[in-house]
Formats: sequence, structure tokens, C-alpha cells
Amino acid sequence: MNDKVRYPIGNFEPIRKFTDKSRKHIIDQVPGIAKSLRESVQYIDDEQLHIPYRKGGWTISQIIHHLADNDMNAYIRFKRALTEEEPLAGSYREDAWASLHDYADLPLEDSIMLLEILHKRFYTLLCGLDPDQFRRKLQTEVLGTISLDTALQRFVWHGQHHIAQITSFQASQGSQLE
Repeated sequence: MNDKVRYPIGNFEPIRKFTDKSRKHIIDQVPGIAKSLRESVQYIDDEQLHIPYRKGGWTISQIIHHLADNDMNAYIRFKRALTEEEPLAGSYREDAWASLHDYADLPLEDSIMLLEILHKRFYTLLCGLDPDQFRRKLQTEVLGTISLDTALQRFVWHGQHHIAQITSFQASQGSQLE
């Protein structure tokens, strides 16, 4: 499998030494994720929404609903890390969730609106935290024990990663954004 297709912006690599300025830069990207997602699907037709972005991959529709599920989970994990000592961030079977009927039955607009509202809340939470709070930790299956600085970077990377999959798919289909 071509990693450039699966990971069009590359694998996640956290910045270990974070300054307040670089943290603010990452935080300021949160509200734009849903906007970029909305723009990325603006010219995709209904048929294309149900085509996998790569062989063996999810459809564009599944990616969008997955982003809503993932970001809800990430928000809860973040809040738990702010209120508990190094909580274990629960994981979920993304592939199984993507096969549930709500991914096929719900309009994409529902998940995009959910993301807009959720990101507004998350942004408000993030802007009110002091630098020490970003050093709090949580335990994950994929990354091990991480700080909230790393969780924040991963959150933004994850949104950009899936948006890049969608725009790469569009380019391969000849339906570029205008």
C-alpha cells in the first residue's frame, strides 16, 4: 500500500518542546478544521461520497462521520486528563463504528455541524487553560503516556490528515476545488 495515499501529510510526529507561541498556533487551527472539511467536500458528488479514497480504505462519507466520532472521543479524553490523574484514554473500534448504519444513513451535514459546535467548545476550553495544564498526561494505546500538548497536536494532525485524504481523492478523481 502506498503510504503517501494513506498518510498524505505524513505520519504524526509531535513537537516535544512546545512554546506558548507554538501552542497558540496549534490551538488557533482547531476552529478551521470543520471549515476546511466543509470546503473539501463542497464539490464531491453523492456517488463519489461512497467511493473508498484508496483501495481497502474508507469512503469519503465514512471519513467524515469518523471525524465526528473521533473528535467527540478526543474532547472527552482531554477533559478527563484535566480532571483525573493520568487517565487511560479509552479506545474504540473505528472500523466497527464505520460499518454501523448511522455512517450510511446520516447526512454528512450532521457530522460537519457537530464538528463545528464541538470545535467551538474545545477551542473555548483550550484558550482558558494555563501552560501547566498542557503538561498533564493521559495514557493511550497507540502513543503510550502523552501530555495534553501532544494530544492537542495529534488532534489537529488527525483532522488535517483526513482532510488531505479527501482532497487527494478529489485530485485523483479530477474534481479539484474551484
